[in-house]
Amino acid sequence: MKRLFRYALTAIFPVVFICYTISCNTQSKPVSLDVAKAPYEKLSDYHFFSGDLKLLQPNALVLPYDLNSSLFTDYAFKARFVYMPEGKSAPYDTAEVLKLPVGACLIKNFYYPADFSKPEGERRIIETRLLVNREAGWEALDYVWNDEQTEAVLDNAGDIKKVSWIHYDGSKREVDYVIPNKNQCKGCHWFNGAIRPIGPKVRNLNKDYAYADGKENQLAHWARLGLLKGAPGPADCPKTANWQDSVNYDLNSRARAYLDINCGHCHNEKGPAYTSGLWTNWDNYDQEHLGVCKSPVAAGKATGNRLYDITPGKPEESIMVYRMESTDPGIRMPEVGRNLVHTEGVELISRWIKSKETKPCK
Repeated sequence: MKRLFRYALTAIFPVVFICYTISCNTQSKPVSLDVAKAPYEKLSDYHFFSGDLKLLQPNALVLPYDLNSSLFTDYAFKARFVYMPEGKSAPYDTAEVLKLPVGACLIKNFYYPADFSKPEGERRIIETRLLVNREAGWEALDYVWNDEQTEAVLDNAGDIKKVSWIHYDGSKREVDYVIPNKNQCKGCHWFNGAIRPIGPKVRNLNKDYAYADGKENQLAHWARLGLLKGAPGPADCPKTANWQDSVNYDLNSRARAYLDINCGHCHNEKGPAYTSGLWTNWDNYDQEHLGVCKSPVAAGKATGNRLYDITPGKPEESIMVYRMESTDPGIRMPEVGRNLVHTEGVELISRWIKSKETKPCK
């Protein structure tokens, strides 16, 4: 994939720019994003991508990125990019999500390969979600792709798309994929009274990425391009586990990473679900707030007649597993972005709960 990046070297060479790519595409129009103006109706008007839109070939100042562990969204794949205005950067910060500058935009594309065993083959892009950092704060925008895969149009009302694919095991799968409305986007991205991003935290970005000009740690790459200021070397930065990697990470690290990215953006002391007292974010170490021997704040059918969020050693008696296994809208967790049961996620969390020392809850 070709990629273009332009940055002034120093004040000594104000007219010299660097092109970070194997081959620069000088024919592309520059990114068009004015945070003081209303959003465009069409995704293509931003010029985040050059050439055929569906190829998602990043334009100048648009950088692809990935996370160590990703949120489950009915098995959808994601292609993530960040746009930062030229000369702007984010300060190194391990406490919260990176404080990207005003004018920055996070671009997340949700797609399904026709065959999951051939992820680089034919695919269908369903939606592109933008988080735009305006002077007044972050704004969530959703662009829905047409069937021809030639354009995506702004849609604040949400939608449902029937999607089918060949799964990893060769079986044919399908889902009524739900595109969230604007208010549902707020539900997940709400933190301490305002919308903010979820994924781009230092610990989530601390991994290698196969860029067009070679593999490099993302934090080192961002620092080298001037997008991240004050960062130490990647070895001295925190790192979230890859929940799918059982070779390099232990069970506890993988389970905590899964709960952090799938639940922790709501279930934390400043998130929308703070009143539940169940806080699954990565930096919570209190076992009761994590759910161990914790009774739910509200009873009802969502408990499955189970007494505790996590009953040590007994996933079959834990509310957390019950809600992960359910597809009932009034029971399932997460509430948004999932119609299917994430079989692998349920298995991981069940194993993690089973590994905990069996003891009676008082």
